[in-house]
Amino acid sequence: MSSARHPRHRLEPLLQSPVRFSVMAALASAERLEFRFVRDVVEVSDSALSKQSAALEEAGLVEVEKGYFGKRPRTWLKATGEGRKVFEEHCAGLQAIARGLEVSPSAEPLD
Repeated sequence: MSSARHPRHRLEPLLQSPVRFSVMAALASAERLEFRFVRDVVEVSDSALSKQSAALEEAGLVEVEKGYFGKRPRTWLKATGEGRKVFEEHCAGLQAIARGLEVSPSAEPLD
C-alpha cells in the first residue's frame, strides 16, 4: 500500500494548530464574523487571534475586512472559497483517520 494514500496526506498543516482549526470551524458556518465574536468563541486574546488570522490570511484561507459599524471601527473575518475547500478536505481527512484505515483482506492481524 502506498503511503500517499493515507488520509493524513489530506490534512492541511496550517490547520493542525487548534486555534487556527477552531477559527476556520467558526468561519465555516457563517458568511463572515466579527473579530470580537470569533475571539470570544475560540477563547483567545486579541493578539493571539490577530496573529493566527494573519497566518490564515497569508495562506489565502481567510479574508480580513476592516470597516465601520456606525462610527466604531470593526474587523470581520471571512473564510475564502479556497479556505472552505481546504477546511472541508482537512475535516474529511480527520474523519477518515478516525474511522480507521481500510485494511486489505490479506493483511495479517496484529498480535
